[in-house]
Amino acid sequence: MITIKTEEDLKLMREPCHVVRDVLELVGSRIKAGMTTKELDQIAHDYIVSRGAKPSFLGLYGFPATTCISIDDEVVHGFPSDRIIRENEIVSVDVGAYMNGFHGDAARSFYVGEISPEKKKLIDVTRECFFKAVEGLMVGSTIGDIGYSVQRHAEANGFSVVREMVGHGVGRRLHEDPSVPNFGKPGTGIRIKAGMTLAIEPMINMGGYEVTLDGWSCKTKDGLPSAHYENTVAITDDGVEILTL
Repeated sequence: MITIKTEEDLKLMREPCHVVRDVLELVGSRIKAGMTTKELDQIAHDYIVSRGAKPSFLGLYGFPATTCISIDDEVVHGFPSDRIIRENEIVSVDVGAYMNGFHGDAARSFYVGEISPEKKKLIDVTRECFFKAVEGLMVGSTIGDIGYSVQRHAEANGFSVVREMVGHGVGRRLHEDPSVPNFGKPGTGIRIKAGMTLAIEPMINMGGYEVTLDGWSCKTKDGLPSAHYENTVAITDDGVEILTL
């Protein structure tokens, strides 16, 4: 069931969304080659708690950490561990925060030091896919419009869109209806209403769109890199408010 948020709900929801925004900025400033993904996760955990919020992911469906940290061919849901971050790797960090009875959810793909032009383009295009998705999004748009915009921009740049993992509604629960695929046809699917809050999250592969799933693990089937960019947005009578920017 899709939940429609009131203006009072959105006022409460902005706070955890701002925590998510700020923790991703902190992670981006602290990430460096030679540190472990577990160390990066601890930085995120400590910051979220310091803001009076709770990590949304920790314990959710049994997930053991505050962040999902996925490197190169890992699309999403990577476990923080003793794995060392190295130059020329794409490091995607997905994080959520809960406070005031609401969740915020967002993700960014980072890199440290030197990175290949191909990987840099993948990161840039994935971010652009998000903004293409919200460009012109308004009351009366459809879920298919979102997916079509992402898919068109990704494929125009020679990349592909993951099918198995999709965006979602977000609010009092981290994962709410509706599902928000990153592919589709314009004018199809559920129509957007004011008060809907969505996590729109392009997951874009350098190679083919096929992935392998093994428990939590989601990796590209061809072993080529993937990038991830996500924000929580609210649909209003005036258009779109990006709550995690």
